[in-house]
Amino acid sequence: MGLIKTIGRKPGVQRILGVAAAGYLRLVRRTNRFTVEPEGAYGRLDATGPFIAAMWHGQHIMISFMRRPQDRVATIISRSPDGNINTLALTRLGVRVMRASGARGRAVRDARAKGGAEGLRAMVKALKGGETVAFSADVPKVSRICDAGIIMLARFSGCPIVPVAVVTSRHIRFNSWDRACLGLPFGRGAMVFGEPTHVPRDITPEEVDALRQRVQAELNRVHDRAYTLVGRPDRVGAFPATRTDPQGGLA
Repeated sequence: MGLIKTIGRKPGVQRILGVAAAGYLRLVRRTNRFTVEPEGAYGRLDATGPFIAAMWHGQHIMISFMRRPQDRVATIISRSPDGNINTLALTRLGVRVMRASGARGRAVRDARAKGGAEGLRAMVKALKGGETVAFSADVPKVSRICDAGIIMLARFSGCPIVPVAVVTSRHIRFNSWDRACLGLPFGRGAMVFGEPTHVPRDITPEEVDALRQRVQAELNRVHDRAYTLVGRPDRVGAFPATRTDPQGGLA
């Protein structure tokens, strides 16, 4: 482990970085002129009740922007040391963080037999308790390919999946597997909410895959629309992995 990474994992350093990250994100939110689509989106979501806010993983840095002061929003972050800074920042921004391994892959497919993955149980409990849950939909370490885990979350919770995109005209794109994007101050922003997807309790594997593809297509659509609104092209496509990460949620 490199010296910088070792220093970055010290609790005191992570606290400072978490506070700084939260302050910076507040600055970005306040200094960008945001457009929200569709018109009346929040009113419709209020009528819907708790929902699963689906996002692509690279959006996790700015997803807290969708939260209004009165909204109860939770998310899941893996217990890895790298997730500590995100946890500190999101908590200061009013998002409740659950630390658990994610609801992905085989753990989700076998949820009925095994009683459910830890992360899946935590998110279902949050949704049933009236919180909206922000959840990254990607297959682990494969950007912008939707995993079946989010379909299972909707199935067990009874809550709809609503794709969300949050973008800014001025931003930095990182060379990470998820092509994460960090907004910059003093520009234009867009928040676009997609059409909800409802998942029935009784569902076949073929229907799971069809719904997975539907959520994936809607996530891509709202991202294309958001970037159109800020006058910037979205050049990110699938970014295949070289290894598999069993942990889901936000890193």
